[in-house]
Formats: sequence, structure tokens, C-alpha cells
Amino acid sequence: MAYDPGALNASLAAAVGSDSDLVAELRTAFIESAGRQLDLMGRARCDANWVIAASRLKSLAASFGAAGLGSLSDEALEGAPGDPVVLRKIAAAIDDFAKA
Repeated sequence: MAYDPGALNASLAAAVGSDSDLVAELRTAFIESAGRQLDLMGRARCDANWVIAASRLKSLAASFGAAGLGSLSDEALEGAPGDPVVLRKIAAAIDDFAKA
């Protein structure tokens, strides 16, 4: 399932205007931070670590207007910790943002 990175682009443009360098810097920070939370989720060895990383990812997604990624974070929080299916979906969504 692909997630439209257009919402991220629109949120960044609304926040910083036409400063393309700042938009690129914020976009990179978003992708790196989302990747770190995904990594933490993948390495979580207890339910609490999974919940913390998924909650941080949800907050990050909300901060940047990435509703699809936020929905996947909800899916992670509602499902079983360590669920490889949701981890793959989140990885694919982050990859979509990185490619845009």
C-alpha cells in the first residue's frame, strides 16, 4: 500500500513557505526520525518498548501531517507487538516518503 507524500510536502510548505532548503532539511529529519522509530519497533523486546516507539512514530506523523503513517502507527498500537506485517507496511510508507 502506497502512501501519498503530498500531505507531507503540503504541511512543510505551509509551515516554512517557499524556502526549499528548509523544506528539504525538515523532510530529511522526518524520514530519519521515522526510520529510527521503525528500527526501535523492530528491535523491541518487550511490549512497552514497542508501544513507546509506535507512539513516537504516531506523534511524528501527526506533527508532519502524514495521516497514512499515523494510521499505520495506530495499527501497530492496536495489534501485537513485533507484528512483521505492520513493520513492513510502515517501512514501505517511509520508503514512499523518501522516494518523493
